[in-house]
Amino acid sequence: MKEKNRCAWADTDPLLQKYHDEEWGRPVHDDRKHYMYLLMEAMSCGLSWLLMLKKQEVFRVCFADFDYNKVATFTDDDACHIVAEEGMIHSERKVKAMITNARAFCKVREEFGTFDKYIWSFTNGQTMIYPEHQKEPCVRNELSDCVAKDMKRRGFKYVGSVIVHSHLQGIGVINDHQHNCFLYNPNLK
Repeated sequence: MKEKNRCAWADTDPLLQKYHDEEWGRPVHDDRKHYMYLLMEAMSCGLSWLLMLKKQEVFRVCFADFDYNKVATFTDDDACHIVAEEGMIHSERKVKAMITNARAFCKVREEFGTFDKYIWSFTNGQTMIYPEHQKEPCVRNELSDCVAKDMKRRGFKYVGSVIVHSHLQGIGVINDHQHNCFLYNPNLK
């Protein structure tokens, strides 16, 4: 049986392959999933995505099954308990930022009705394909610069343009599957 062609980054580990094949780049419209992916992207700052996938279950436990409303009520004591959790990334600064992000996430929901409406509003609900990314892989662009700037203005932490670009790819706002990847669909808009 012939092996599937995937984006090059996904061929280095079975966990990355599974994530690529089943999740990455598929449009997300569920706010809990949006918060989960945003949390994982922000936590990945300076670390690998593979590590985030490996720690997804500890994140789920520590951050109330990604219930942004519950996380928004967490205190500094809760942050200390999370940092001490076995298997957790031991960065109090990042953990506190995820609590801050839950609060900002809730405020966005108050203004837009859902986080989904907010994040997809930057592209009028359309998935973006950038043909130039096929020639030269990109880690940020004008869209991610704009979204990152707006998110920072709204109080989000660890949301620089590179993290936001990766997040937009992950949730399907940007389709950056490589042209030879079995999931690449140039007609997806």
